[in-house]
Amino acid sequence: METTATSDTGPSLRKRIWGWWAFDWASQPYNTLLLTFIFGPYINDLLGDGTQAQAAWGFGVGAAGFLIAISAPFLGAMADLSGRRLPFIWLFSVMYVVGAFGLWWAAPGDFNLLLTLILFAVGLIGMEFATIFTNSMLPSLGNREEIGRISGTGFAWGYVGGLIALVIMLLFLAENPESGKTLLGWDPAFGLDASAREGTRSVGPLTAIWFAVGMIPFFLWVRDTPPPGAIGMGQALRGAWPSLKVSLKRLPSERPLMFYLASSMFYRDALNGMYVFGGIYAAGVLGWEVVDVGIFGILAILTGALFAWLGGKMDGALGPKPVIVLNVIVLTLVALAVVFVSRDSVFGIPVAEGSSAPDVGFYILGAFIGACGGMLQSASRTMLVRQAYPDRMTEAFGLYALAGKATSFIAPLSIGFMTQISGSQQIGVVPLVVLFLIGLILLFWVDPIGRNFEDEGVA
Repeated sequence: METTATSDTGPSLRKRIWGWWAFDWASQPYNTLLLTFIFGPYINDLLGDGTQAQAAWGFGVGAAGFLIAISAPFLGAMADLSGRRLPFIWLFSVMYVVGAFGLWWAAPGDFNLLLTLILFAVGLIGMEFATIFTNSMLPSLGNREEIGRISGTGFAWGYVGGLIALVIMLLFLAENPESGKTLLGWDPAFGLDASAREGTRSVGPLTAIWFAVGMIPFFLWVRDTPPPGAIGMGQALRGAWPSLKVSLKRLPSERPLMFYLASSMFYRDALNGMYVFGGIYAAGVLGWEVVDVGIFGILAILTGALFAWLGGKMDGALGPKPVIVLNVIVLTLVALAVVFVSRDSVFGIPVAEGSSAPDVGFYILGAFIGACGGMLQSASRTMLVRQAYPDRMTEAFGLYALAGKATSFIAPLSIGFMTQISGSQQIGVVPLVVLFLIGLILLFWVDPIGRNFEDEGVA
């Protein structure tokens, strides 16, 4: 790959790629620590009512998702018209840091649920929007054969960053509410007061500082490349909505792009359903404790990192569509396999009481979920790059975000409905199979080649 500088004084292409990878490394802890493993369960502990906590969390995350969905295409169109992405990334990075750091004040003795949810939403919106604008820079970093590998390596770095941050949190900071000790049996580091849950609350400042430090290479080495004819921010603000309306009217005639957005909408919803309900399923069906769920999560992160990297190489060799098809098929089979794992039997074979076979079986399925999820997400963003117009790339990632948020309720609602009418958690996950299959069928109409984007754009 060419690594010469973009100009006599600009960073080399290699540095720009490393800077772009830094964003995945820096931003992943918001998902790992705040959304999934640490802060969500902490809110549940504070409220002492799982139903109330789940409802409040759902409303908070859902409201943020709604704002992201309706705003992303508009802001994307504005960025494309102005040719500027870095000012938006700066803005949303500040939101990320402020929102995450503010969670330190979610203290047990003076807990304000509304303020906490607002701060969490500010950080989440910052993370999601910064991701949209950063992803749209991918075409400028390599040619058609290179961007798959670049995307996969970025996702791998993100998983590694999330894992390291999680290990730091569990070993040195997050205290058990009963013992006041961390997973190592130590007091929380830096003299943090376990009785005030300062160790666990430090997840907010840790996430914020991790992002701020991790983004230094990004802002040092990544550059905007405004196209000829780019306009000022004021004009872009006025022209964004008319430009977006033209794109939306044109979308039905852009069949490969339209079918890809629809396909990814379903299979991404199914994948998110696996992530959200995996731990709940294991706890209810297999009787897992928090430690078991933690091991399950770490396995998924490790395989996600490794296979995102391997998937990037496969993407570079074969293109993103075969990678997406393969992983959607495997995840469909995994979703089916989950139904046949219980305390009494594994894949139809009865097991003795107290057998570890169901646990091992579910750990293996978790490893597949992590591996396929990493490859699928990486290949999905390179597929969007192939389908979108080069001069409307940020707008396309905005539509991609809209598609991902617009139907994000389908998997949770369908799982809840199926679980309710069947009375079985195992049968309840069957809708995921249907969602994956719909996504797979719609992929048939997606052009694997996509549009041409000029190698000359790799500056």
